[in-house]
Amino acid sequence: MSNDPLLQPYQLKHLTLKNRIMITSHEPAYPEDGMPTDRYRAYHVERAKAGVALTMTAGSASVSRDSPPVFNNILAWKDEVVGHMAKLAQECHDEGCAVMIQLTHLGRRTRWDKADWLPVVSPGHEREASHRAFPKKMEDWDIARIVEDYVQAAERMKAAGLDGLEIQAYGHLMDQFWSPLTNDLDGPYGGSLDNRLRFTFDVLRGIRERCGEDFLLGVRYTGDEDLPGGFDAKDGLEISRKLKDSGLVDFLNVVKGHIDTDAGLTDVIPVQGMRNAPHLDFAGEIRKATDFPTFHAAKIPDVATARHAIASGKLDMVGMTRAHIADPHLVRKIVEGREDDIRPCVGANYCLDRIYQGGMALCLHNPSTGREIEQPHMIAKADTPKRVTIVGAGPAGMEAARVAAERGHKVTVFEAADQPGGQIRLTALQERRREMSSIIAWRFDQCEKLGVTFNFNSFADEADVLATEPDVAIIATGGLPHTEVLTSGDDLVVSAWDILSGDMKPGSNVLIFDDAGDHAGLQAADIIAATGARVEIVTPDRAFAPEVMAMNLVPYMRSLQAKDTTFTVTWRLTDVQRDGNGLKAVLGSDYGGVTRTREVDQVIVNHGTRPLDDLYFDLKPKSVNLGEVDHEALVAGAAQKVATGPTDSFQLFRIGDAVAARNTHAAIYDALRLVRTV
Repeated sequence: MSNDPLLQPYQLKHLTLKNRIMITSHEPAYPEDGMPTDRYRAYHVERAKAGVALTMTAGSASVSRDSPPVFNNILAWKDEVVGHMAKLAQECHDEGCAVMIQLTHLGRRTRWDKADWLPVVSPGHEREASHRAFPKKMEDWDIARIVEDYVQAAERMKAAGLDGLEIQAYGHLMDQFWSPLTNDLDGPYGGSLDNRLRFTFDVLRGIRERCGEDFLLGVRYTGDEDLPGGFDAKDGLEISRKLKDSGLVDFLNVVKGHIDTDAGLTDVIPVQGMRNAPHLDFAGEIRKATDFPTFHAAKIPDVATARHAIASGKLDMVGMTRAHIADPHLVRKIVEGREDDIRPCVGANYCLDRIYQGGMALCLHNPSTGREIEQPHMIAKADTPKRVTIVGAGPAGMEAARVAAERGHKVTVFEAADQPGGQIRLTALQERRREMSSIIAWRFDQCEKLGVTFNFNSFADEADVLATEPDVAIIATGGLPHTEVLTSGDDLVVSAWDILSGDMKPGSNVLIFDDAGDHAGLQAADIIAATGARVEIVTPDRAFAPEVMAMNLVPYMRSLQAKDTTFTVTWRLTDVQRDGNGLKAVLGSDYGGVTRTREVDQVIVNHGTRPLDDLYFDLKPKSVNLGEVDHEALVAGAAQKVATGPTDSFQLFRIGDAVAARNTHAAIYDALRLVRTV
């Protein structure tokens, strides 16, 4: 048996977990009509097959009709959920993986205009900032009804064959009872800490009575709200002891903080640029004080940190949830001694930010996650090796090279720069986004192991590509910033890339016109503001930086608000004019009829990129498919067979920003689904 602390079994009551790594509860928003169907099941089974000891489904499954999810959660209040969960549990059990679920009532953390338009309920009337619903203060019959809903949902999960469940108690109804900030009730459920915990113990007692001792039961909770007027770490420790001493629970799953605002949520679940494992020591203190099975997850993206968490005795089970979104085969690679092959989580948080905007969770640089059925994680070998030539070593080109090499093809890559990376090289220059470089570094390492030939400092032309005698040529040359968006004065502006690269020095009074809404505009603002300059970010949108999304926005806001930065929405930059030694920027409005001016010394335009596609069009008439892509075949996962050009020639494709300005995920997804059939 291995001496690796992570690979040691753990005995949780009657259940033997085969190692110390778990996937904590989270909702990838894959259900259909609230049911965990094929996509949802395939996601968890993939990770079970690779060796994770425990997968905790749902984050969180709703127990009541008046707890409508604000994104696509499992509806545990429906009887039909039993069959779906039973199938998921059985398939995971077949792989030696335990299965649990997280149950919740959202309380005020939802909206009144979802699902059945029932009133939002909470122990008080205080609105949650994130979801904006003013709740009804719960009555005695609401409490009794919801306790029974929890119990019945738990019975469904036991009937489905799950090993157990946990109750969610941070930001949801359960700890809305706990917190003095949200509990205004009198009598048995309000006032003292024991009264505020009464609802929790009513639920736990009811579940234990109906489901028995052989059904594992835990609580995932915040041990410190970290909010003025809320309960603190001292209270949290007392809550922890009361949970243990109740004899009703089998484990504690500890977090720290609050999630009622974007900033609070991001501190609980840190993103790129924030420190790793910020609450691990806090969880360790709870475990030491209670001497009780303790689980925890919060930005533990790497094996070394996870190993330390177990070896040091801080945790009994370590959650590596986003790490498994990036690489579902993480445990298998540890077992096989292949840790350097683990695809790293880069903390981009594309997964969570997407679900909070109504999409399903996707990994920024693993497009197979959530698409396990149509885009399997394993790449099959091709029947016939081919010569594949790729121009461009950004994320699209590097993924194309990796997948082609996995297929067994002979791969040649041309890159104009002296190293791979493309736009990610610029992005990763800023310390906060340094982790993005791992997207390229991992692919480069994999390509080198697979024998890919790289030609750096090579601005490939048509002759260079043809000299490789390709069967397939893939153009992944990316794009260049597009700044020609004004009625006049295009020659007076610079791009966000100019600032990121250091090609242009920041001014002292700067207007940034951000019409792309992505990271580049905010990164430029951050760099400029750090010099002490005055910065105004102007956008024609109703909100700025919509492509950055909520949780990724938090670190930018903390930095920019601390400096001389102004945010101006619903205005469009129309003209820039010389004005003595400075510039006059003219702002107009899509709503019409008004203009404003700004006197500045520098104007930055962030308007996305335009394809760098000259080489593609040079090669197009010589290709067998004339560059055409069969979209039906692409989506269906079938090989490209268009043959409208010269016979006995090469197939030609372009991917990523060489097609149109999108994002890193789109570029990598382009490459994966195209090349896996080559």
